[in-house]
Amino acid sequence: MTLVLSSDAQRLLFSDARTANTFTDEQVSDEQVRAIYELVKYAPTAMNQQPLRVVLVRTPEARERLVGLMAPGNQAKTAAAPLVAILAADLDFHEELPKVFPHATGARDMFATDEAKRIQSARFNATLQVGYFILGVRAAGLAAGPMTGYDAAGIDKEYFDGDHTVLAVVNIGKPGENPWFDRLPRLAYDEVVTTV
Repeated sequence: MTLVLSSDAQRLLFSDARTANTFTDEQVSDEQVRAIYELVKYAPTAMNQQPLRVVLVRTPEARERLVGLMAPGNQAKTAAAPLVAILAADLDFHEELPKVFPHATGARDMFATDEAKRIQSARFNATLQVGYFILGVRAAGLAAGPMTGYDAAGIDKEYFDGDHTVLAVVNIGKPGENPWFDRLPRLAYDEVVTTV
């Protein structure tokens, strides 16, 4: 074998993992979400920025507001999922740099004076963390249903105060009845990888 990860772990995290479209009624606990975060907080980000922010939508009122902001094809599954997480980029992540990147004393100011650079960096690095979050959900033995079909401006207005922007909404839980669509084709190695 060329991979250190066990075959079971490879299947759990990658080859057998799918985007779930239905879920059981089994709840996702705060302890499970905390365990997921304790894994995914180690995702690589430039200058250790860690711009990902997560809003867990648990109350019926918050869920109802979110469902109304989802694309029509995503509304029913978002309403029925045991837990929904809104994953966002903190556009003011630079305020945390003195704590998370303390050896670079000018890092905070570098981003404070260049809003376009700060927003681009926040979105890119938080998106890396979104991928890790999905893997963390899978590592917990749960299924993830990540979606980008929603009213982004509406979610930002409803759930954030102007310094965060939504990147994905993820339904989380145990897969329910007929949870998977057919697996779609993947590009082959030679279609993706070149050597120079």
